[in-house]
Amino acid sequence: MRCRGGGRRRENRLAEIVEHQSKIGLPIAVAIATNLGGYNRGTARGRRRRFLILLGITFLCEVWGTEMARTVDVRLHLLTVFGAAVVATHCGHARGAEQEPRSPEAATVLAAAAGNPRNSEGDFIALADGRVLFIYSHYYTDSAEDAAPAYLASRTSYDGGATWTSQSQQVVANEAQQNVMSVSLVRLASGEIALFYLRKNSNTDLRPVVRFSADEAATWSEPTEIIPPSEMGYYVVNNDRVVQTASGRLIVPAAHHVDNTDDAVGRYAEAVCYLSDDNGRRWRRGRGRARVVRQVENALQEPGVVPLSDGRLLMFCRTSAGSQYFAYSEDDGETWSEPCPGTLQSPLSPASIERIPGTNDLLAIWNNNSTRGYHRTPLTAAISRDDGQTWIHVQDIESDPAGFYCYTAIEFVDDHVLLGYCAGRAGLPDGLLATKLTRAPLASFVPSSASP
Repeated sequence: MRCRGGGRRRENRLAEIVEHQSKIGLPIAVAIATNLGGYNRGTARGRRRRFLILLGITFLCEVWGTEMARTVDVRLHLLTVFGAAVVATHCGHARGAEQEPRSPEAATVLAAAAGNPRNSEGDFIALADGRVLFIYSHYYTDSAEDAAPAYLASRTSYDGGATWTSQSQQVVANEAQQNVMSVSLVRLASGEIALFYLRKNSNTDLRPVVRFSADEAATWSEPTEIIPPSEMGYYVVNNDRVVQTASGRLIVPAAHHVDNTDDAVGRYAEAVCYLSDDNGRRWRRGRGRARVVRQVENALQEPGVVPLSDGRLLMFCRTSAGSQYFAYSEDDGETWSEPCPGTLQSPLSPASIERIPGTNDLLAIWNNNSTRGYHRTPLTAAISRDDGQTWIHVQDIESDPAGFYCYTAIEFVDDHVLLGYCAGRAGLPDGLLATKLTRAPLASFVPSSASP
């Protein structure tokens, strides 16, 4: 299957049209497209400022065109400029923030402390008695590096995520050579809770396991390996990534870094999925894998999967190519289309996309910029009502230019949305030291039915 994403193709075609119609109009058209299109952010105030700039440029074009009437068709020239701006503004990519950054209804920060230099990469689960559990990686030495020792700890909320217990409880001891990390919590079709996490042993052995609870997270089973020793490798599975589809199939999306060595983690990965059709007791690798045909540096890392309204699955992966890459499956995760640039501009940072319960709407949380490095700000939310082809109601959640926001877990609790994400200062590992738990009304993310 070939990628069906069209955003980049539309942009490339736009550039061709502008170049052929008016070489003089090209710099102006590009400037307007850049300021108004999908590759720039901006609040309502910023959009008004760009609109005034557009009017000024239009006036200059009128004068310029008149002076050069013998060599330039002024009307065609202006049409090119305005067409470039309009098309770029309305192409499928998420546009700039449509509102000023908003504050959550409630927020709790799991800050680093002496003997606990980092708290990161967790997930939520709503329990039957109304409590909400958040399980995350709790680092416990003087090092906050990715390979430093960590165990899984929990915090509990008794009020739907508005407040959290101040003390952590150990859930899983550090049973790996380096640490345990990257939690996904899933309420299974059987009613049990599944706790997925990674055992990090070395640069050549990082694999997920799963435990089960039949008593609402009071106790956990012994771990079940998802990837056997015969397939040992470095498989990155992000937090809040495991999904169970309508068929009951569990899907664990993983980035297999095939070129790792004992001394270094390779940049290139292929996205694979491990599947279970018996609520996680037995696992196998899907028949297909997602690979970039024209290799992109730092490609197909940290994949996620979300079911679409038509039964397909969407896979999204971080890259260093300026956007999340998208791939699609029509057979419940067995095989995948060729990945290509998707409709979310993005730096080298993961996105989180989940379907809002009871709707066909997708909620995306990601870093809305197209730089090629680890520029993980702002943290932005958007809604898609057409399976990720376009995004609306774009708004920044965090906008500190010196901030570092990533690895977002999403949980829907009644009429609220809980988010848990790393919220440190720019750079590594500083950006991963603290995790922020927020609660906001679902209505603040979702536009009314009258919205476009």
